[in-house]
Amino acid sequence: MKFKRSSGILLHITSLPGKFGIGDLGKSAYEMVDFLADAKQKLWQILPTGPTGFGNSPYQTYSAFAGNPLFIDLDKLVESNLLSKGDLEHDLVFVQGKVDFDQVRKFKASKLEIAYQNFDVNDQQFIKFIAQESFWLNDFAFFMALKEHFDDQPWIEWKEEIKVRQKTAINEYQKLLQTRINYYKFCQFVFFAHWQALRKYANDKGVKIIGDIPIFVSSDSSDAWSNPEIFQFDEHHSPIKVAGVPPDYFSETGQLWGNPLYDWKMLEQQNFEWWIQRFKAIQKLVDIVRVDHFRGFVSYWAVPAGNDTAIEGSWEKALGDKLFTALRSELGELPIIAEDLGIITPEVAALRDAFDLPGMKILQFAFDSDLKNEYLPHNYSENCVAYTGTHDNDTVLGWFLSSPPGRKDFVKNYIKREDFNICCEMIKLAWMSKANIAIAPLQDFLCLDNKARMNTPGTTQGNWQWKLENEQLTPDLANNIKAITQQSSR
Repeated sequence: MKFKRSSGILLHITSLPGKFGIGDLGKSAYEMVDFLADAKQKLWQILPTGPTGFGNSPYQTYSAFAGNPLFIDLDKLVESNLLSKGDLEHDLVFVQGKVDFDQVRKFKASKLEIAYQNFDVNDQQFIKFIAQESFWLNDFAFFMALKEHFDDQPWIEWKEEIKVRQKTAINEYQKLLQTRINYYKFCQFVFFAHWQALRKYANDKGVKIIGDIPIFVSSDSSDAWSNPEIFQFDEHHSPIKVAGVPPDYFSETGQLWGNPLYDWKMLEQQNFEWWIQRFKAIQKLVDIVRVDHFRGFVSYWAVPAGNDTAIEGSWEKALGDKLFTALRSELGELPIIAEDLGIITPEVAALRDAFDLPGMKILQFAFDSDLKNEYLPHNYSENCVAYTGTHDNDTVLGWFLSSPPGRKDFVKNYIKREDFNICCEMIKLAWMSKANIAIAPLQDFLCLDNKARMNTPGTTQGNWQWKLENEQLTPDLANNIKAITQQSSR
């Protein structure tokens, strides 16, 4: 699908100012929409919105369908009479400039418990929501209640009878945990209500939301537990092989993600129903979908379960052509951006082009070879998305400061200036390019160094924490973004 010439900002929900230690769907989210509109940006790109577990990565969530309850706006719960103003009083000191997930999770969970106690589970809108989202919601809420019951252990370590979903065990635990199951359904009901209100506000302001679908699901997820037949599991529902990527730009030992791999033949036998439902679900949340690790729809790096690194693995075939044909047949032409980074073979390019999907061009990858580098703007086609960097890159300033002399010289020669602001120049390169869409992380507009980096691939500590401060979104910044956007006819 070809998009109109436009531009936007990448900023995840957690990075919004948010007064309770984390960005959420409250006041700061609406102010972000206002900022985007004032800056004449048509797009707001976010990361996956699912409930995160260990490591807090939005790419490793407890569900491919559910929303993160940490995003729920507690002030709206006061407006809905599910909380009192007194319920929100606290003596906590939330960390400035980054998210302390443990602190936030404990605080917000305590407030959501109170709200649930004040909620009428016979509410007709709640009952309607449960019916509409039955494909995933019942299993997810049950899964979360079971995790709680088993002291947050991964499902693969639960008692055998419930791990492998024996019918008698399912019936027994559903009766035992009914109240907790309803609690988790309630959290999803509230999340989706708050999300839809924000999305409508954004759309009414002329801002579309770009969401993100990770190709794989987390090993410790409702999806893996409740749909074992579509994954490469043995008879005990343990993974035979797991996902990763071989050694590349980011890591000498590759990246061992550990996600369960799909049984593509079984997905095909089921007419890709799980994937169709997944796209239907995300279309309720966002306007455009970035599909992460697109090359995995052609072939994927399969690492034997139990390996310590991703070095030893093999490429195995996926059925992306059949999947996207089924998606298009069921849902029509999809507004998708293909994350076509990494080892891109002719087959991957062919799949992307067969469905007319724009790929991604990362400027930080552009200055390590010569003028034929596909990431240099003069080599772009219109049907692509230009980025200064993504959540997996350093900030532009951090990248440039840590660059070797040869790369810095290449940048200077390409820009044809000795004295320059690297952040401004990289944004100009993206915005002035032929790419139909140009995106930059907010950190690059703020010209922040590597302390504001969102994620360092291959590491597990200190990621996903960066948080914006209220005073950083200024009218001057909006005007500067507006000026480059108008100059580049976006």
